[in-house]
Amino acid sequence: MNELFDQLEFVENPLYERIIDDLLEQQFSVIDSFFSNDEVMALRASLLQKYEEDKFKKAAIGSKFEEQIVRSIRGDFVLWMDEKNTNTAEQLFFNKINSLVTYLNKTCFLGILTKEFHYALYPKGTFYKRHLDTFQNDDRRKLSFVCYLNDEHWKNENGGELAIYKEKNGVEQEISLYPLPGRVVIFESQVLEHEVKPVLASERMSITGWLKTR
Repeated sequence: MNELFDQLEFVENPLYERIIDDLLEQQFSVIDSFFSNDEVMALRASLLQKYEEDKFKKAAIGSKFEEQIVRSIRGDFVLWMDEKNTNTAEQLFFNKINSLVTYLNKTCFLGILTKEFHYALYPKGTFYKRHLDTFQNDDRRKLSFVCYLNDEHWKNENGGELAIYKEKNGVEQEISLYPLPGRVVIFESQVLEHEVKPVLASERMSITGWLKTR
């Protein structure tokens, strides 16, 4: 009876279906309409306020048990988000993430149980060298999620693009995705190597996170 009720309650979401199709076809998805302009502006304001309050710290590499700060590899500053302690903009963010997770688990049986997200700010001249979003002693990250919070005047010449590396017919491809305001990129954490190219002007802002299995 419960299974029948769940089927009746299920409503297909075209945006989520597009994400699923993209992941199946090319292992990543780019969406420029996941959040509204007002939601992006509110999240950017939240990031900037907390950055100005000096709550961010220098980003590290490795798992939490073996973190190292290596400026030659990455140069961003981060602030981890706590879903249990959010402002209005952050609560809207997590509501949409939870909706997506529920949909993916129900339609694709991904088994996503937990998630982790942080604000990220790259000052001018910083970058994050090519890497994979998984650790040797922790492979729970299933999908990587990035939402860009740059302002509406952001230009491609500012740099800071996300480069995703894929192999096709035995030849490696480099796919460049610019951090346009409101753009969301979702990709397979354990499959696609990627990097953040040097930021040439202004500051590059985003929310970055992972959807994790058991």
